[in-house]
Amino acid sequence: MKIEGERGAMTDSAECSPKTTERDDERDDAHLEDLEEGAGCTEIWEHLAEKREERDATR
Repeated sequence: MKIEGERGAMTDSAECSPKTTERDDERDDAHLEDLEEGAGCTEIWEHLAEKREERDATR
């Protein structure tokens, strides 16, 4: 199945996997590494909010 979007068409899962780099801290999605595969918007939002709270508590 093809998905049409702002950036053009892509397949469901073929292009969804992040590219591997030598160092995880260089990845754009490294902040999401604790999420399960297939997490939805709510899970991602909650994860980011928890990480933000943890970060702010250590300041």
